[in-house]
Amino acid sequence: MSGLIESCQGLFGTSDLYEVLGVVKTASDKEVKRGYHKVSLKVHPDRVDIKDKENATQKFQTLGRVYAVLSDKDRRGLYDESGEIDDEDDVSEDRDWNDYWRLLFPKLSFEDINEFEKKYKGSEEELDDLTSTYVEYEGDMDAIMDNVLCSTVEDEPRFTQILNDLIKKKKLPKFEKFTKETKKNKTSRQKKAQAEALEAEEMLQELGGGEKNSLQALIKKNQQSREQQADSFLADLEAKYAQPKKKAKSSTAKQKSKK
Repeated sequence: MSGLIESCQGLFGTSDLYEVLGVVKTASDKEVKRGYHKVSLKVHPDRVDIKDKENATQKFQTLGRVYAVLSDKDRRGLYDESGEIDDEDDVSEDRDWNDYWRLLFPKLSFEDINEFEKKYKGSEEELDDLTSTYVEYEGDMDAIMDNVLCSTVEDEPRFTQILNDLIKKKKLPKFEKFTKETKKNKTSRQKKAQAEALEAEEMLQELGGGEKNSLQALIKKNQQSREQQADSFLADLEAKYAQPKKKAKSSTAKQKSKK
């Protein structure tokens, strides 16, 4: 088994553990955990094509090893101070990284999603996601609608107004993709949303109606594997918001209506 630094360089193109997780060195424990979850979702062996499975598995295991270092106060301190890792403390050969991952990130229920959407829409968190996505994709509205959690075609006018206001106040840069978007592109996006809504409605009838099935239909459309799509949507929210549930007394985004 190769050293962790060597594995990171080979698989992710960087020897910086923080860069691998997409976080900064000063990231809090919670931010490190969120970064680990977000990146690991992209390479989870169960969420890739068969041809990519071997490479994804190697990346997934390496990400687990990275998080094991950065989530341990003493090992992170040593790495921060010296840039070194004691590979003798690496127990990856004896660890089931998939079980470890799921222990950290339990799956969300449909009730969790509904509750999350109510709190998320119109919140500061949604605003932060909207503005960061706008900057990341340089005003590409297709990408914005695809990447802001829970967004639907009904949210587009609201998003456009918010972004225009921030641009006028010089709080956001002006990108031509946004300010000069063609009517043809807008119409195409609306037609796509309408087609997806129709597909979801047809699937809803297959599932037998009901609020939960309605959500399932929205989740499952536009995906070769219905089961994978449902899991993928839940994963989007898990990556950003899931917290392990307490074991006491038996006792949460892209919901993308688009997919």
